[in-house]
Order: sequence, then C-alpha cells, then structure tokens
Amino acid sequence: MRTSLGLLLCMTLLSAPYRPALPGYQFSFPRDHFDHLKFQTEWWYYTGNLRDRAGKRFGFELTFFRHAVRPELPKDANVWDVRDVWMAHLALSDIDGKQFLKTERLNRSGAGLAGVAASQGRIWNGNWSVQWSSDTQQLKAIADRFSIGLTMRSAKPPVTHGVNGVSQKAAGVGRASHYVSLTRLRTSGTITLDGQKYEVEGLSWMDHEFFSNSLEANQIGWDWFSLQFEDGSELMLYRIRRKDGTVEPYSSGTYVDPSGRTKALHLQDFQLEPGNTWTSPDTGAKYPIEWKIRVHSLSLAINISTRLPQQELASNAAGLNSYWEGAIEVKGTHSGSGYLEMTGYAGAVRMGQ
Repeated sequence: MRTSLGLLLCMTLLSAPYRPALPGYQFSFPRDHFDHLKFQTEWWYYTGNLRDRAGKRFGFELTFFRHAVRPELPKDANVWDVRDVWMAHLALSDIDGKQFLKTERLNRSGAGLAGVAASQGRIWNGNWSVQWSSDTQQLKAIADRFSIGLTMRSAKPPVTHGVNGVSQKAAGVGRASHYVSLTRLRTSGTITLDGQKYEVEGLSWMDHEFFSNSLEANQIGWDWFSLQFEDGSELMLYRIRRKDGTVEPYSSGTYVDPSGRTKALHLQDFQLEPGNTWTSPDTGAKYPIEWKIRVHSLSLAINISTRLPQQELASNAAGLNSYWEGAIEVKGTHSGSGYLEMTGYAGAVRMGQ
C-alpha cells in the first residue's frame, strides 16, 4: 500500500471501463516497471536514508503519480487535451539540520510535460526524472533550495506483494492493486542544499502500484512502513484505518529475507502499536511518530522513532490532503532505518469520486 493518491486530485472523474486488479496477474520485468494505461491510477514512489562522508543524515522522497480522467482521447484531440494528469512530490529531510523541505507539481502529458516512455526507460515530470538502465536507476530533481542526483542499483529482484498477483485492500473483486517493490536499492550521488553539495550514499526503496479502485467509503487513511534491516532483510507493513476506529482486515505486509525470498503477512501476523505523537502547527493533526511493531513468526520486536518530527507534507490547496512521510530509525531485535507514511490524520483521505 504505497499511496498518496489522496494528494492527487479532488476532481470529478468520468465513468470509464478501467481494468480492475484481479488475481492471477503475471508480472513481467522490465515491462511492469513502466506504465499500465488500462488501469486508472498508478504511482512510482522513491524514498531513502542517506549519509555524507562526515555522517550528516538525509532522507528523501521523490514520487510520480499518474491518474486517468478518461480512458482515451478523441480522434480529433490536440496536444493540450487531457487523458492523464501527472503529479509529483519532492521532499528532503535534513535530519541533523532539523529542517524539512518539500514541493510538488501537477502537469499533463501533452507537449511532453510529463509521462512514461518504456522504450527510453524514462519516467518524468518536468525536470524531475527517473532513468532506467538494466538494474540501475538515476534520479534527478531540482527545487528552489535543494536538488538530488542519485544512482541506484538493486541488490535484490523485484518483490510482488499480496497473494496470487494482487494486494487486496478490502473485501470484493477488484478492490485491490498490483504492487511491486525494489526493497534494497544501493544508492550514491549528491544532494545540494542551499548551495552546498554533499556526496551521499545509503539505501533507498521503490514502490510501484497500479489499480482502478479507490479507498472504500468506510476507510479513512493508512499507516505504511518500509523497513530495511542491517542483517540484509526488509519488511513492508500497512494497516488501513476505518472511520469507526477499527482496522481493515485486509491490511497486510511482506517480509523479504536477506536472500530475497518473501513471506506474505496478514493482519493477524503482526501488531502495530502507536506511541507518542507530534502535533502539526499547520493542520493540527496528531501523528504517532513512535511505534512498536511485533511479528511473532519472525521473532521480531522493534521500536520505530524519528529524529525529525516535522516531516508533514501539509497542503493548503482546496481538495488536496495533508500527510506525514518521513525518515525513521529502527531498534530492537532488528536494527536499521526506513520510511513511515501516515494519512488520514488531518481529515479523511479524499481520492476523487
């Protein structure tokens, strides 16, 4: 579950025959690293924890969203007619400097402003881009005060989440997504902040998800964890929260052992216990920034915390949602780092109608 689609739009969507995410989907790479135009919604999500040579810590987020507003363009369409809208988010967590910088953009694919070109191995929105070449990806993005230029090499094959090709989000056929991750991307490159360049390295994570079904009416938001442990294993968990305070039974996760073998986890397999909260001065939302996680079958008992409580992407735009997404630290039976995303704390996530 790696969505911030609620941030994408608050617009009226046209009724259209988009393809649902159904069991039995056969993933094929590199094809499935790129776009799937028969599905209404899709995103590519990069996060990572990096350090420079002096030990200065950074977190980063670069995301690309595609959302179709019509299944196809008319034959007489011009370059400015919209089939898909493309949103992108860029954020930098200067952990030791105690500052969080963020920006976003919204474009259309007309005139080449944003899109995906599988033949070129490219995903872009303006001058933010990912360039694929075999198992290597190059990320480039420029903002007013900072920029990133990173090279990533996957240490493990792609991980597909869920069961039988789908990551189920609620009861019913098609209430699911096709969800794949690269859970251990060895990363190096540069971060430039306020004119100073830092040579950095560390680990990143990439999520790619595509589907045509939104949150259910009784679902308010979610908590999502991507954890990279020092023993070479990884863990993804998410829980979807309901408006009545209960947790969606289809909340789930995946454990990836050091060799790349996976184990699907269901809600009954893990425990997520929120702890101390941070209150946003912008939205008033109270986000739990400390968590206890238990997975008994893995003998895993860990504590999650962050050195930078302010990692909220607060939106002042009408119809767009605010959420918390930030770099975290892991201690306990397993040590490491990761990223945490929390939505629905500043109001129920709106994902379009």
